[in-house]
Amino acid sequence: MPPPDPDVDLEALATAYPRCVWLDGGAGRAWSGRRSFVAGLEPEDVSLTYDAVAGEVRRWTGRPGRWRSTVVGDDPFTVLAAEVEQEPGARWFGYLGYAARRDLPALLDAADPPEAVWLRPSRVREVQHGPVPSAPAMPPADRPRTPPGDVSGAVPAAYAAAFDRVQEALHAGDSYEVNLTHRVTARTDLEPWAAYTRLRAANPAPYAGFLQHDVTGTGDAAPHRARAWLLGSSPERFARIGTTGGARVVETKPMKGTAPRSADPVEDAALRDALAADPKTRAENLMIVDLLRNDVASVSRPGSVRVPDLMATETYPGVHQLVSTVVGELRAEVGVVDAVRSLFPAGSMTGAPKLRTMEVVAAVEGASRGPYAGALGWLSGEGADLGVVIRSLYGADGRTWRAGTGGGITVRSRVADEWAEAGWKVERVLGALR
Repeated sequence: MPPPDPDVDLEALATAYPRCVWLDGGAGRAWSGRRSFVAGLEPEDVSLTYDAVAGEVRRWTGRPGRWRSTVVGDDPFTVLAAEVEQEPGARWFGYLGYAARRDLPALLDAADPPEAVWLRPSRVREVQHGPVPSAPAMPPADRPRTPPGDVSGAVPAAYAAAFDRVQEALHAGDSYEVNLTHRVTARTDLEPWAAYTRLRAANPAPYAGFLQHDVTGTGDAAPHRARAWLLGSSPERFARIGTTGGARVVETKPMKGTAPRSADPVEDAALRDALAADPKTRAENLMIVDLLRNDVASVSRPGSVRVPDLMATETYPGVHQLVSTVVGELRAEVGVVDAVRSLFPAGSMTGAPKLRTMEVVAAVEGASRGPYAGALGWLSGEGADLGVVIRSLYGADGRTWRAGTGGGITVRSRVADEWAEAGWKVERVLGALR
């Protein structure tokens, strides 16, 4: 587990800058790179927030007590694309929540942070990290015995009812796989930066990060949502867009299939091997790969889409994961923001087919996903690198936190197994708040 990073004083950053970000590469892998981006916004720097409840994208500048904002649109992708076009080389840092696409079905909750927050700092510090140690399993003595929130024990009636409705949709042919999730809420007196420091120690991951947008004000309208904290520790790549050999390449790495770790090396290896061989898990992964091949093909040059890695296993301190890779060469007329929008949200967090399954999700889950199941990272006119928002905490007041968890449901799923899996997926995240 990485110690507190000596190159990044997160307390000083978060205290000095109400709007700041640390895309934390301290626990990166060979495929993700091991570098961090750290930035705080000056008063004249621009940030964007998208409030889907009000249907407003706002452009922010200023400082505490003197915030200024104007409504600049009703679609975050359209606004981002216009901003990027004006200055293609400038990097924007932020997140897109699950409900960021206005044309897709998703539940909303005014208690959530904004559905999207993006920051454009005038100064960005890049930190290169050294080699990362291997990921040992969490010793049983360190496992949270009673994590905040109801994530263990008997299956709650509400989850069981949602599971049954998902099974009805699956048997009716409405979907092949549904990613059924729920939210857990916990409260802490820890400062957000301190909670993130604990989270990065408990669950180091390639797509970790801290984002703060502590802005209040009325702007040119009634009071509205603009405060957001996102503490990320995700192992999953949503999309990377960059130039390779003269071609613009888009890459996704969907994760579908999770197994717990064991402190016993023999048992741990057996859990990893069982994950890789499990027919149900492999079927889930294959369905999502097919969905991602279709998504990537929609923005790629014909014949360029391929799957260089199918169902490889990756190991993290808390879990083993089954991961595939899908790549394609972007068509010349497709911009970076357009490509991100076409892929969004991640197929691993919806199910297949995407639109109909998102309708099922909206009908059965009963609670908004907020930033969970969205994407966190950076983008510009020249490229992007974003992770899926899982194993993460989010909130709008810096004290009350929500974490999403769940998994893919197929006709072969069993409700008790799925509830248990959702619990141990999130236990480390919630443990950071103790």
